[in-house]
Order: sequence, then C-alpha cells, then structure tokens
Amino acid sequence: MSRLAILGGAPVIDRELAAYAAMGEAEVEAACAVVRSGRLSGFFGSAGPEYLGGPRVRAFEAAWAAEVGSRHAVSVNSATSGLIAAMGAIGLSPGDEVILPPTTMSATAMAPLVYGGIPVFADIEPATFCLDTGVVEAGITSRTRAILAVNLFGHPAPLARLRGLADRRGLMLVEDSAQAPAAAENGRRCGTVGHIGVYTLNWHKHIHTGEGGMVVTDDDKIAERLRRIRNHGENVVGHGDDLANMVGFNFRLTELQAAIGSVQLRDLARHVERRRRLARALTDGLADLDGITVPTTRPGCTHDHYVWAARYDAGRVGVVRATFARALDAEGFPNAVGYVPPLYRLPLFRKRVAIGRDGWPFTLTNRTYDDGLCPVAERLHDQLILFEPCRWDADAAMAERLVESFRKVHAHRDELRAVGGNG
Repeated sequence: MSRLAILGGAPVIDRELAAYAAMGEAEVEAACAVVRSGRLSGFFGSAGPEYLGGPRVRAFEAAWAAEVGSRHAVSVNSATSGLIAAMGAIGLSPGDEVILPPTTMSATAMAPLVYGGIPVFADIEPATFCLDTGVVEAGITSRTRAILAVNLFGHPAPLARLRGLADRRGLMLVEDSAQAPAAAENGRRCGTVGHIGVYTLNWHKHIHTGEGGMVVTDDDKIAERLRRIRNHGENVVGHGDDLANMVGFNFRLTELQAAIGSVQLRDLARHVERRRRLARALTDGLADLDGITVPTTRPGCTHDHYVWAARYDAGRVGVVRATFARALDAEGFPNAVGYVPPLYRLPLFRKRVAIGRDGWPFTLTNRTYDDGLCPVAERLHDQLILFEPCRWDADAAMAERLVESFRKVHAHRDELRAVGGNG
C-alpha cells in the first residue's frame, strides 16, 4: 500500500463522500399538494375530529401503526416531545425513578425531569451498547416507575427480557427507538415490545420529515393520554378523573410533514437496507483486523445500523485512538470517536440542578452522579470509532474503498506511532 495520506501520501478516497439523497420527486409532489391546498396544519384545539389532526396526519398515523404492528400511533413534532409525552402518559410523578442507559442522546434522560422524575443510570452491554438487564434489575427500588430502554445505533435492546422484568415488577417499559425504526427482536419490531415506543423523524435519521416523531402503544388509555398531552391537554371536561392531571403541550405534527412522512414510510425498507448493505460490507471487510472489534448482532435480532460502531483497542493496535481517527479522515474514511460521554457527566447531573434555582427534582432524592457509576459505558466511550452509514451515499464500489482506506491505516500503524504516540 502507498504511504499514509496523513504523512504526505495519496488518500484512498480523494473526494468527499456525497450525502445520501433521501428525498425524491414523490416527496416534492406530496409537499406541493399540501401547499396548494393552503392548509399546512390540520389541528384545532377545540373539540371535534380535527382535535386529532388533519387528514394527512391521521393517514400517516394509521400507516405507521400498520407498518410496525401497533394498535395506536400518535404523531408528534419530535422524538423528544414523544419521550416527554410518554412520561406523562404513564403518570410519572415527582420523585419517581426511571432506569435508563447513560449512552444515548440527551433527550432520553431529560424527558423524566420534565415531570420531576429521577433518572437512574444503568450500565450497558459491551457488545450491543444497550441496557444490561441484570444491572437494570439490581437498580430497581420501591420508587422505580419505569424502564426507558434505548435501541442504540439501530440494535434492539434486550426487549423481551426487559418487558418480562417490567411486568413482574409492575413497571412500565418505554422504548426510545429513534435509531431503530425497522429493527426487530424475534420478529417483533423495536418500539412495539414495550408499553410505549418512540421514533424520530429528524432529518439525519433513516426516514425523516425534517423534524417530527411517532409514538406507538397497544394501550387505549395510554393512547388517549398521549393525544391529550400532544394538543394542549384541552377538551377533557367530562372525560373522567383519569385525565385530571393532564398538563398539555403543543407537540403537533403538520400536514406538510405528514405528507412527506407518508412517502418516506413507504420506502422505509429501501432506505434501511441501503445502510445495512454498507454496514455489512464494513463488518465483513474489517472483521479480521487485530485490535478492531466490529459490530455484532444478537441472535434473533435485525440491526438498522444508524451508526456502524467499532471498538478500538489502542493497546493492541499500538496507536492512540485520536491519531488513528485522524489518519482515517486523511484517507477519506469519515469517522467520529466516542459517541456522547455518559450523560451523568452533564453539569445538571453533576451539580444536581435541573429545573429552577434550588436543585429540583434532585431535592427529592439522595442519588449522586459520579464517575464509576457505569464502568462499561465509560470504557466504551474511550474505545468507540463511529461511522454513520445514514449520512452517506456509498455504493458497493465505494464500500470497497472505505474498507481499503481503513485497512491501509491499520497496516501502516507502526508509522503512526511517530505522529501521535502509541497506546
């Protein structure tokens, strides 16, 4: 192989990868039809059918429910909104504990705080980066109300085991399935094993409407609460005491987003399979490299590969991760390191001040958030090298060049020690 690009050689990939174009003429025409109608949103706050949204919103929800196999689908303006609505729909109260992983997007841990819930971080499995069921069970207390599982990077958490645990202990299981819209465990779609599942339609996910989200459930009462929370909590007079604590928001999806989302949903399998092909090519092409652990898929599961995440052993490779990553960049293999730090390192957890000046809701608990809380998550943060298949339009030929660029850096690792030290 030629000299490393970071040391003055020619890169394997000499142009920036093109972004994947998820939008086509069908989405353009769907959007134009909404604009021509003059009605970009179909919601009213007053009683009546339009309290549930316009015709495109309702059609999109019905199609989503049918796609994943859920009784109800409730659209929202973001997955963050969906997570907040889920916490309200399960009746989360100040001081209730919600067990969740530290390796996830911050919204997962912020949602319980809106209702005064206390996030309790449980460690993750080193192979799948999802919740460790044994750690979750050990963390259950008399104050635990829910488990919030994340199907991280597109791989299912141990959902059946978590649902069984939740049912035995009288808890609610909520799935953050933002990165796994089509993945499944033993034939059941992610988002449908828990009592509630939350998906995203953010612009850099598998399918998107710019912003937006969807919440699914098989529980009629939960679905009703989700719809009320989404639309200001209005029109609950005469609906019984079970809606007495209904504080609502404006979490509504527009007709424009729903029209685009309906088209995207029809092509979900194609959009996801493109990523799976690229991830398989990377995994197959790099699995034999010393010090590199490619992603794995648990038996019985399918993986959506929002992110292709490899573990990096600096001691075995002999080069510090940051230097190796810079060398990958120079060869044209775009990557990032570490994902997000464990969320309990955020200042609001470290200082135990979330809402207001006085530390609420941490005034309701003695829990602290120090390093060492989730050692597997902390260790993995220092080991991960990430490549985002969702962002790039890479055909089979480009996949081969990506593999070639990674293997080139690995083959020349002895030369990298002079650039940035060894492991």
